[in-house]
Amino acid sequence: MNFRLDGKVALITGASYGIGFAIAKGMAEAGATIVFNDIKQELVDKGLAAYKEIGIEAHGYVCDVTDEDAVAQFVAKVEEEVGKINILVNNAGIIMRIPMVEMTAAQFRKVIDIDLNGPFIMSKAVIPSMIKNGGGKIINICSMMSELGRETVSAYAAAKGGLKMLTRNIASEYGEYNIQCNGIGPGYIATPQTAPLRTEGHPFNSFIISKTPAARWGNAEDLAGPAVFLASEASDFVNGHILYVDGGILAYIGKQPAND
Repeated sequence: MNFRLDGKVALITGASYGIGFAIAKGMAEAGATIVFNDIKQELVDKGLAAYKEIGIEAHGYVCDVTDEDAVAQFVAKVEEEVGKINILVNNAGIIMRIPMVEMTAAQFRKVIDIDLNGPFIMSKAVIPSMIKNGGGKIINICSMMSELGRETVSAYAAAKGGLKMLTRNIASEYGEYNIQCNGIGPGYIATPQTAPLRTEGHPFNSFIISKTPAARWGNAEDLAGPAVFLASEASDFVNGHILYVDGGILAYIGKQPAND
């Protein structure tokens, strides 16, 4: 039963669709009450409709995770209308695939602001209540780019590398208050955004499958179980850890090319 989340309020940022939605669905099935936000009302409305369609009564709010004042008001409103926040999943993020020398400083800052400053601002907003309430769980959605570099993702890799270390620092600074902060590092996940890359015969599709011991793309649902574990009492002595859900990519050097 210590994997259950009954009676817990889970706030998942940017969870109108995709990875955040799948994690929220898994947490709801484990008993949690789901709260999510997005940047626009139309996205929140779409998210609410999607949750309702699968039988989940979620609570949706409009909030920009990079706006410190808006986040403080958002967290206060959730605590007033739904209840104390026991679980925070920092999922909201963006990626810009631009060669580094072609990327403007403003574009670089935008990625850092959403992908790194956002989790800092959100975590900062919930930690005082978690301390007061005797503990809590923070899960940061990191990336394989927390460990690896790749062409065209300099800002994203810098942000996700920073998020890995923010995760470890929150664990270090607030572990004594029974707050566990861990990360999940997804591998290449099949989402609507990656659909054009996953067509049969596409060189990137072949590249990812050849680099993954599981020989497939991940599904968003593959992240739900790890997220529920890190949100539950089962992980009370796990802190500052990044759990890579990547089908084994980070463990694998790749196949030797065939001899011509």
